[in-house]
Amino acid sequence: MTTHEVFNQVPPLVDYDAADDPALLDALEREGACWAAAEVHELGRLGGSEQAIEWGRLANEHPPVLRTHDRYGHRIDEVEFHPSWHDLMRTAVAYGLHAAPWADDRVGAHVARAAKFYTWRTDAGHGCPISMTYASVPALRHNPDLAAAYEPLLTAGVYDFGLRAPLTKRGLLAGMSMTEKQGGSDVRANTTTARPQPDGSYRLVGHKWFTSAPMCDVFLTLAQTPGGLTCFLVPRVLPDGTLNPLRLMRLKDKLGNRSNASSEIEYEDAVAWRVGDEGRGVRTIIDMVNLTRLDCVIGAAAGMRQGVITAVHHATHRKAFGRYLIDQPLMRNVLADLAVESEAATVLMMRLAGATDRSARGDAGETAFKRLALAVGKYWICKRWPGHAAEALECLGGNGYVEESGMPRLFRESPLNGIWEGSGNVAALDVLRAMTREPQVIEAFRAEVAAAAGTEPRLDAAVRQVQADLSDPADAELRARRVVERLALVLQGALLVRHGHPAVADAFCASRLTGDHGQAYGTLPAGVDFAAIIARATPKVS
Repeated sequence: MTTHEVFNQVPPLVDYDAADDPALLDALEREGACWAAAEVHELGRLGGSEQAIEWGRLANEHPPVLRTHDRYGHRIDEVEFHPSWHDLMRTAVAYGLHAAPWADDRVGAHVARAAKFYTWRTDAGHGCPISMTYASVPALRHNPDLAAAYEPLLTAGVYDFGLRAPLTKRGLLAGMSMTEKQGGSDVRANTTTARPQPDGSYRLVGHKWFTSAPMCDVFLTLAQTPGGLTCFLVPRVLPDGTLNPLRLMRLKDKLGNRSNASSEIEYEDAVAWRVGDEGRGVRTIIDMVNLTRLDCVIGAAAGMRQGVITAVHHATHRKAFGRYLIDQPLMRNVLADLAVESEAATVLMMRLAGATDRSARGDAGETAFKRLALAVGKYWICKRWPGHAAEALECLGGNGYVEESGMPRLFRESPLNGIWEGSGNVAALDVLRAMTREPQVIEAFRAEVAAAAGTEPRLDAAVRQVQADLSDPADAELRARRVVERLALVLQGALLVRHGHPAVADAFCASRLTGDHGQAYGTLPAGVDFAAIIARATPKVS
């Protein structure tokens, strides 16, 4: 006997274009990469497909497994991945989400890559080696000989998995191996040592506490030399085909990002080549760190977009108390608030991608703007994601708490980007350091915000408050988070006023700049154009 009928259930959010995002597409054109729109949509349709979503699920349901030895007792230090991981990686590399922009002379190449990275969000874990490969090229260029040999393979559009001598492969991936257990973000406290050899190479002895994607082909790492902390390139396999003694001790059991292998490693006289001058290790990797920070911003913005479209999709199809959730005023307030936060993150993310592209072409003004704005954006957008993910999950009620909804995985991912490449305090203090040591970055930031001056009184008032903050040196470090937060809000406000949808800009200024907002999402003031905002976050399922 049938006990019940299944009804009032939300259809799966599949077969949609993840690039169908007005804020993203407007910025793609504005920042000089309209030529990439067709490919961004192509990847967006693939990213929203049932197949790609299933790849992401399977890669997380079957996390990587460490194999330290083979059946005979030989040390092999390999990591096994589910086939879905390789499908994700193969797609990401084929679409140039890794280091492809460094081999592309077109204006906007880095913007196009950012849009695709944002769009291809079916799994966050495989984005780690993709991001590190992207960020490795500027650092590697500190050694022109190494760059000449490795850069063509790092930028190649071929995913060539397996432990073989790097220069015999068709494409390479690069990782980072910086932090140690006693220092964390304080890399100057590293104890790994590097001894110079007669042939120009070095031998590394020591440990690393976090080495993500240990099956990458090469790694940039830091070690102490006679001249001080220095950057090195370390291959997994030596030119003669033997394994370099990088011992994988264990894989981390992480909160999220479970499809990606993060490991602890030991260098047992590992062979390495110097990148940059001895004692200039931090300076050598700073470009790499800044680019991975950009990807932290992109990833957080992408996560917010995924959260809000999932919540809107659910509310569109789910009834409660006789009405669809989407038609109920309080739910509309929550959804619109989430959408405003998401669009503000996206518009800033794309502005930073544009600055990265123009900086790579030698634009000094954009370089100065990026120096400050990237640290500001890294702090603020990554800080906003966890609360956003929690609220989006709650929109689905108990169904959102169930793994099958995909929302728990999104929630577990949300704290990571705030931690990676410097936690909140590190990012906030970096903003203070930049303003103190490089006054030109403040002027570049002011010029960016000033472009919106006189068009929105609420923004003008917020800018005056920021100016007062910056002119008061008292307790600067104690107030760093508050100052950086205000910098982020006025920058987002200025971008939305100039380039955003009027309804989104109005809601942002009313809630984020004038304080007409509660402590939780869903507290936008009356008068906001809820319908226009929610429409921009409604996925179109085929």
